[in-house]
Amino acid sequence: MSPELSWALNPGILANLALATAVYLWRWRRVRAQMGPRGASVPRLVSFLVGVLMLFTALISPVDGLGEQLFVMHVVQHILLTDFAAVFLLLGLTKAILRPVTARLTAVERRAGPLASPTFAVLLYAGTLGIWHIPALYNTSLENSLVHSLQHMSFFAAAMLFWWHVLSPIRSRQRLEGMGVVFYVGGAKILTGVLASLITWAPVFLYEGYARQERFWGLAPKTDQSLAGSLMMVEEGLVLTLAMAFLFIRMLSESERDESRRERYGVG
Repeated sequence: MSPELSWALNPGILANLALATAVYLWRWRRVRAQMGPRGASVPRLVSFLVGVLMLFTALISPVDGLGEQLFVMHVVQHILLTDFAAVFLLLGLTKAILRPVTARLTAVERRAGPLASPTFAVLLYAGTLGIWHIPALYNTSLENSLVHSLQHMSFFAAAMLFWWHVLSPIRSRQRLEGMGVVFYVGGAKILTGVLASLITWAPVFLYEGYARQERFWGLAPKTDQSLAGSLMMVEEGLVLTLAMAFLFIRMLSESERDESRRERYGVG
């Protein structure tokens, strides 16, 4: 039996996606006209639009409805929200594009105190995923649309804060440097990997909301759960590997720039 494939044409989500895209395009064109590719390159534009597409896929396309019928599709949805959408959106930003709000963001960081620290971001990222996968709370999200929406918003918000410390074009007072970034990303992915392992190897079926569904694609509930946990583990490992490669390349580039600066000005 096949699951229902329907589009979740939520007016609020569609309006917010359209507004975010329009504001970004307006700002990108202005910066492009003033600074050229240095401040607003085509790859940055493409990256932001891919991020919007990821959000559209997770929240509007049939992926949203499938996530309520199959646990493995819920995992696909939260992967789109917590890693891919957040990463592509942040990669689309530059210091020049964010200039109108830079002062406000800096003020928010200063007032947030420890809540703006990388440690808090890691705990929030891993904790949000862990708490929402507590069976009682997760089953409630399957039955209540408002709780389900809150789950999505908290996933995305936690992911944006987490990846902001890695990809932010604005220099933070608590900016991660060198190996600190490696430990930051690695620590978060290890924590979420533990959650994935618990789901994969759980001796019992955890989410009764899915047990009451028909058997779609021939998947028994326990098989669906194990497949979902395995997908989480594979994705966490893949993202960690890609992040480590990206960070290593960035560290080399920063080291080369520092060396060039020292040679130019006779420092060191």
